[in-house]
Formats: sequence, structure tokens, C-alpha cells
Amino acid sequence: MPDVGEGLTEAEILKWYVQPGDTVTDGQVVCEVETAKAAVELPIPFDGTVHELLFPEGTTVDVGQVIISVNVGGEAAPAAPAPTPAVVEAPAAEEPEPEGRQPVLVGYGVSAASTKRRARKTAEAVSVPSVPEQLNGHAPAAARPLAKPPVRKLAKDLGVDLATVTPTGPDGIITRDDVHRAAVPAPAPAPVAEAPAPASAPAPVAEAPTPALTGSSDARETRVPIKGVRKATAAAMVGSAFTAPHVTEFVTFDITRTMKLVEELKSDKDMAGLRVNPLLLVAKAVLVAVKRNPDINAAWDEAAQEIVLKHYVNLGIAAATPRGLIVPNIKDAHAQTLPELSKSLSELVATAREGKTTPAAMQGGTFTITNVGVFGVDTGTPILNPGESAILAVGAIKLQPWVHKGKVKPRQVTTLALSFDHRLVDGELGSKFLADVAAILENPKRLITWA
Repeated sequence: MPDVGEGLTEAEILKWYVQPGDTVTDGQVVCEVETAKAAVELPIPFDGTVHELLFPEGTTVDVGQVIISVNVGGEAAPAAPAPTPAVVEAPAAEEPEPEGRQPVLVGYGVSAASTKRRARKTAEAVSVPSVPEQLNGHAPAAARPLAKPPVRKLAKDLGVDLATVTPTGPDGIITRDDVHRAAVPAPAPAPVAEAPAPASAPAPVAEAPTPALTGSSDARETRVPIKGVRKATAAAMVGSAFTAPHVTEFVTFDITRTMKLVEELKSDKDMAGLRVNPLLLVAKAVLVAVKRNPDINAAWDEAAQEIVLKHYVNLGIAAATPRGLIVPNIKDAHAQTLPELSKSLSELVATAREGKTTPAAMQGGTFTITNVGVFGVDTGTPILNPGESAILAVGAIKLQPWVHKGKVKPRQVTTLALSFDHRLVDGELGSKFLADVAAILENPKRLITWA
């Protein structure tokens, strides 16, 4: 399993496109996986014949684990997929250098050594019942349990002592399922025909990647595993909400002139073939307001104790997809003309709906827009995208009575909500920025005079 995105440690195998015995060529897509943020297709970097698929669809696999073996160059396929001892414990200096390409690595961007565990100190030998009682002079009880960093973090979060966990992974590696089993006492055995437990009784945590994980249900409840985009979004939102002190401000205004401009642009020959909608002009208004208030476009670096001012805008657009909410961003949106911005927005939305957004497209955002108005919602209090200082929620545009030129008239009215990190943005800056966005959309000629 390759590292398909910065900071990602695991991915779920969604679909295999090949089966054992199939012929594959270098660059051929062999499977689709879902990372914490998107679905990604993985190409095989070999010519050969598929020997074995080591994990079924629906399995979550840590980065670096072998997921497919390929017989290349007419070589005989190994009798079993079990890793060799050198993968687990042999010091790096004692491992023979691999000759040629290894037929067990799939994907891109992963070095040949990424599927091997780093050499461990002798005192950190495997401690499982299947290994000898004494290993290099150390009793198994004194050895450190084998587990990958994500599994160790899971155990720490659940309060599980890895020394008490019975490993079931290859070569005595403790898996996520092992940790979950140790964290939740096993339920008492019951006859298959026994009636289901009352709805009020706690259900055991799902432990194995069986088909039931897609959603186990009875007459009263359905349980769906938390994974993929939903899991990543939940972690990011919790981290953001309890790290950055949020402040949200609102402004309601007359957007009638901008709506008229949208209609005019739709018939403009320079915008022919391009999608023109209110979100396009909201995005442009945000970019102009950022230029007038550059300190709004910043990040808080806790480790370095520095405020990082960004002189570019990677504009994130929150998109609802079948797999959950994602926030891809338009790189260097500040430098794009209106037609270029329209094209970028269209491509971003289309790619997100197809589930083809790459992890790279969701990295490095500096400011986010979320359009809750498409659902008929007036406004909201959005949570910051982690690492950013502000997010703008755009509410529904509705025809309402409004005082215009001294008279009450029906006008197109909307509400904007700006949430910002109060460590970076004080009330004055946040208010000025929000007022500027509203002023531009109230009188869109400011897109020219203020740009």
C-alpha cells in the first residue's frame, strides 16, 4: 500500500480490477482504494501475472503493507505469501540486497524498502507465543510488542496496554482488530437462534473486516463503521473545533445587482461555454477582499510559535460527495481571471462528484467557502478547515422585502457567515473582511475598482 497522500497512514481497498492469473502491465490500474479523503486508483509498476491478492475488498490496510504479489519474468510463484524473517527482525546489514524489482509492491511514490520493517534493537524482538522462549538472550516477556505507529496510537487512545494484547498479524504483529478485541470484553456466547439483545444493550465493537461492516442492522438500529472520509472529517473537525478559538460573524445584504451580473455574464461571449453562477462571483469577491485584508489569509504554527502569512490563495470549496464532505482547493486562485476561475470551479466540482479528487487537491488550502445556500439554508456557523484561519458560509439567496432607495421593494437577499480563528484574526480584521465581501457583492462594480 503506497503513501498516496501527505500524512496518510492507511487506506481501504474498495475494488480489485484484477484477479489471480490475470496478466498485468506496467502502469495498469489494478485496484481502487479510499484514503482518509478520496478514492484513488493504484497502478502496478510491473509486467507479469497476478499471483495473489493478499487482502479482500473492504479491508483497511496500513501504508507499507503488501497487498498484491505479481509473478514477473516467468519466475515461479512462491508457495505462500508469508513474509520472510528478514522482513521482520534481521538487521539491515544482514539482509541480502534485492536483485531487480520486487514483484510485491504496488502503487507509486514508495521506495523499495517501504514494505520492510526498520531493523530493531535486539532487545525489541518479537514477543508472541509462536517464537522461541529465548531470543538473543532475552525472554519474550521483556520484549516490546510489535505494532505499527497507527496501531500504537489506537491502543493509547483506547487505553490498551499492548503487552496484554494477543497478536494475530503476520510474524506476531499486533493489528487494529487485536487492539479492538482487547479494548472491548468479548460478549457471552449465545445460541444462533437466540433472540437479538434489547436495543438498550451495548453492542460489541466490530472487530473483523467482514461483509457485515458495510452496515449491520436489526429491526431498530443500523450500525455503520466509522472509516474513510467520514472518519477523517470527524477527526479534523474535532481537532479544529477544540484547537482554534472560533468566532462567527454574520452580515445580511442585498445581492440583487450581483444576480443581475450573473445573468449578463451568462450571455457574454467571453464566458461562452463556462459555468456562471453566484458562487463564482462570491469566490471572486473573496479573492478581492483577501487582497484588501491580507492578514486574513494566514496560519498558526504551534510548533514554531509563528504566524504564517500566505501571499497566495489556495481557495477551498466544500463539496458534498457520496463518500462525505471533502474540501479540494483551487491552487493560486488569486492569480486567475474570471474565466479561469470559472473553469477551475467547474473542474473541481465535477471531479469531486465523480469521487476522483486526489489527496494533493485537498492539501495546502488557505481559505474555504462552503455554500449551504444550495440546500435552502439561510446561514450557519462553519468550522474551520484545519490549518486555515477563516471560512465563509454562503446562505440561500431569497426574494425578500427590502428598503431600497427609501422604498420597500422585493430584492434578492442573502446572509454570509464568517468563522475565524481568534488567535490570528481579531474582531476588527474579521469584520472588515466580511464587510468588504458583502460590499463587493452588493455593488459588484467594486470587483473592478477594488481589484
